[in-house]
Amino acid sequence: MATSILFSVTFFQITSYEINTRLGRLQDSIRVVSGATTLRNDNLRIDEENEAASRISMGLIYANVIIFVSGGFGSFLLARRTLHPIQEAHEAQSRFTSDASHELRTPLATMKTEIEVALRDKKATKYSLSETLQSNLEEVEKLSRLSEMLLSLSRLDHDKLKRTAVNLYDITQDVVRQYNQPPERITVTPSKHSLIDANESAISELISILIDNALKYSPSDSPILITLSRRNRHARLKISNSGQGIDPKTLPYIFNRFYRVDTSRTKGARRGYGLGLALAKKIVELHSGELSVSSIPNQSTIFTVSLPIFPQYSLKG
Repeated sequence: MATSILFSVTFFQITSYEINTRLGRLQDSIRVVSGATTLRNDNLRIDEENEAASRISMGLIYANVIIFVSGGFGSFLLARRTLHPIQEAHEAQSRFTSDASHELRTPLATMKTEIEVALRDKKATKYSLSETLQSNLEEVEKLSRLSEMLLSLSRLDHDKLKRTAVNLYDITQDVVRQYNQPPERITVTPSKHSLIDANESAISELISILIDNALKYSPSDSPILITLSRRNRHARLKISNSGQGIDPKTLPYIFNRFYRVDTSRTKGARRGYGLGLALAKKIVELHSGELSVSSIPNQSTIFTVSLPIFPQYSLKG
């Protein structure tokens, strides 16, 4: 705004000077031609100067008003656009803190209640106290799992992963072996092109999360199929399982932190905190990859991971 006003004042001074100069030359020419000067000519010059100055002033005022309004509106839109991601991040952090506090408070409240009841019960037996301790131990394990996942998410939010050439098939096999499942329960279809540019521990965590999810939401006697392939310059990993599937309405939200699907899907399974898939999504994003899911209710669910091939290997392939 100050720049616009300064420009207007300068423009007005220069223009007024130019008008006065030209009118003076014109009047001098008239004097030479007529050979005389009159008061009427002087008044005419003054009127012309005033009228020209008035027109210029009004034009500059209108121009400054337009510049001020359009500039202010443009600045508002630009500031709003700039602050929008900051506001979203702040809201997401607030939701995350609130949800995390709630999840931490629940097992702590359970432990507190059980301990208080045990302390008030003067006739408590060794067996009942043992049950209380066992229940508290389960709650401690829940807190431990939750804190580990929160710590993992926090690290991924602030740290950069160191990448090397990693064999996706080998990592997948190592993770599968940790589950001690029958060979027919989890099958892996290999690919010749599975060397990726990734962080090994992060990819192991990613595969483990997806296998956990498949085991949790599928019948105990149904197979889990893991397929490796290559598409363009990306290695693809598909993990499919049969079961209840996922409601299409909830698919857009399953990667949100602390989002949990309908409890009917978790019947008979350990209920999670809604952090696993959020962590998996974050790992994939840090590897410049993609994680997607497709599901047919009451039939199957497929998670597809796409990760960049190791650069040198990509050139050879």
